[in-house]
Amino acid sequence: EIETAHQFTVSSLYSGKANSSSDLPLASLNKVLTEDSAAGKVKRKRAQTPLEKYYLTYLCVTDLSTQSWCEQQMVYGRELPPLQAPETVVLLNTGKSIHLARELEVHDVVKVHTTSKEDSWAIKILNLLSVIPVLQAGGCVRELPVFGVIEDVFLTGIIDELCYSAKGELELRELKTRGRPFMPSGAQKKRDYFQVCLYKYIFDAMVQGQLKPDVITNHIQLRPEQPLGSQIREHAQKVGFTVTSFGDLLELMYLNLTLSDIPSIDCLKIEYSHQESNTLLGTEVVRFEEEKVREKAQNYLAYWKGQREVQGVEIEEAWKCQSCSYSEICDWRKKRAEGPEQRSGPKKSK
Repeated sequence: EIETAHQFTVSSLYSGKANSSSDLPLASLNKVLTEDSAAGKVKRKRAQTPLEKYYLTYLCVTDLSTQSWCEQQMVYGRELPPLQAPETVVLLNTGKSIHLARELEVHDVVKVHTTSKEDSWAIKILNLLSVIPVLQAGGCVRELPVFGVIEDVFLTGIIDELCYSAKGELELRELKTRGRPFMPSGAQKKRDYFQVCLYKYIFDAMVQGQLKPDVITNHIQLRPEQPLGSQIREHAQKVGFTVTSFGDLLELMYLNLTLSDIPSIDCLKIEYSHQESNTLLGTEVVRFEEEKVREKAQNYLAYWKGQREVQGVEIEEAWKCQSCSYSEICDWRKKRAEGPEQRSGPKKSK
């Protein structure tokens, strides 16, 4: 029998988009660097990193997995969302509806009014706290929030499903719905593999005690002393927690994660399903290689931290451009079409 966990949906000014990593502006946006020169001290503005440019204090796992398909497309998608193809929007919305229906099979979803950014994050933490007993009892949970830090960048994500196999192994199951009735290409699978591997990387770190309270408050710029709203406190009591401040909730989260006997994730599976017929197209078992996952994450995060410029697909994967909504305006594509001589600049006359 599947145990039921209370889960809460944020309804507030700070909730943002369903899959957005946007947050309040960084305090460091207007920092200036001071340097000494022969004429004295000169102030100049430091170049903004993409994290600062887009006002982000954290990223979603899906931000990085989207980069693995095409980083340039990911950037255009953030800057020019209206250009997204209508059929793509329909596909995404249908997928969200299917995921919500699956969530409602095992969770109650309750709307809660929030009054601060801390309240909004308290919802995520309560969602996490409420499913820990279910996992301890060997039950199944869906839409599990995870948080962690890689390369000094805070990452969040939502695991579709965690359950135990007949062998007692903890399995992560990711559902991918498709508009076409056949399995995805190898490149699409590669993107999905990276996504579930990141989920495991972050979840394992959480249950191993690496997600300390100050990690969250420092990276997301939250106030531990901030009193929680009345509705947050009320719902916390319903799942057995008496808290008054955001810091209280962070301490509870840390203690519950580190003192629980929840194991690391043993197996990663991706299920591909056809949206229209609800037919299972196939299941992929993903091999987790920690070093490779870390290296890929480091490369993608280097862009967000301003350590390198945005990159598009290589010539071998130019076929991806055929289905891209931004192909007509893509600077990367135009530069690649020009050839190596033009990309390196005009030749000097002899």
